[in-house]
Amino acid sequence: MKSELELAVRYYETDQMGIVHHSNYIRYFECGRSDMMQKYGLPIEVIEREGVMLPVVSVEARYKTPARMGDTIRIVSRIDKVPMAKLEVNTEIFNQEGILLCTGKVVLGFIDAVTRHPVRCPRNLADLIAANI
Repeated sequence: MKSELELAVRYYETDQMGIVHHSNYIRYFECGRSDMMQKYGLPIEVIEREGVMLPVVSVEARYKTPARMGDTIRIVSRIDKVPMAKLEVNTEIFNQEGILLCTGKVVLGFIDAVTRHPVRCPRNLADLIAANI
């Protein structure tokens, strides 16, 4: 399952040198992940309304070269395997010239919205991923 999203780097995301602050890449990962779920017809808010929440368990980021003010970034998000107890979303971020800026992985768990206990991946999400990988 794969999706791409383009975003313009915004002024408030940069420091005085015009370079994107490292913490914003985590936000870009989330933008890409949310956009992918929306494009595939199962936004995260729908999963949450059905009683399952997706807390972030871990985040990895490897910075290659900085994004800068004025850049348009392309966020490529991928889910490569059907989840059971956790969802892994891999992300690559490129600038408008196709230069790789950052790679990363976000791991999400599944918990019951009421009890906050771990649960398996919702069947509708597992089926969606299985049909698109």
